[in-house]
Amino acid sequence: MSLRVLIAGIGNIFLSDDGFGVEVAQRLLAEPFPDGVRVVDFGIRGLHLAYELGDGYDAAILIDAAPRGGQPGTIYVIEPDLSAMQPDTGAESPLLDAHGMEPVAVLSLLKTLGGKIDRVLIIGCEPETSEDGIGLSEPVSRAVDEAVGVVRNLVAQLESEGAAAFGGRAEPAGLAVRRET
Repeated sequence: MSLRVLIAGIGNIFLSDDGFGVEVAQRLLAEPFPDGVRVVDFGIRGLHLAYELGDGYDAAILIDAAPRGGQPGTIYVIEPDLSAMQPDTGAESPLLDAHGMEPVAVLSLLKTLGGKIDRVLIIGCEPETSEDGIGLSEPVSRAVDEAVGVVRNLVAQLESEGAAAFGGRAEPAGLAVRRET
């Protein structure tokens, strides 16, 4: 039995480097993947992504711009602590913004909806700018190929390890995964 893996590009193409996840997803859509792996450009449709995540996937790889203070174009692999995610029910809830959700808000919404996924990896890229504009900055544009390679490596590892990949949380080969709550 092959694993069901969702690869989701996230971002707003009208905010410069925020379109990073969309660009990576577009490149990945042109490549072959094993059965059970689905690549989707979700753009700003966070609500749709939350519902899709609840559709029985074993793992998800979310690709997005991730401002963390590093050099523009730096690629991060982040594994959020899903057990620490709380349903979001507050008045200032990102649930009300179906067109601008960050990955953490999407995962919180998934939990609020009663959905569950075993493992999520976020492939983030340090943006240079998120100002109004279409097109990626030079350092972020150069990082797209690296991100495509990282995603392909993660899918290969998940496929080769199968269910064992979810028990021991092995590090993806050659990648440093930062686990966060």
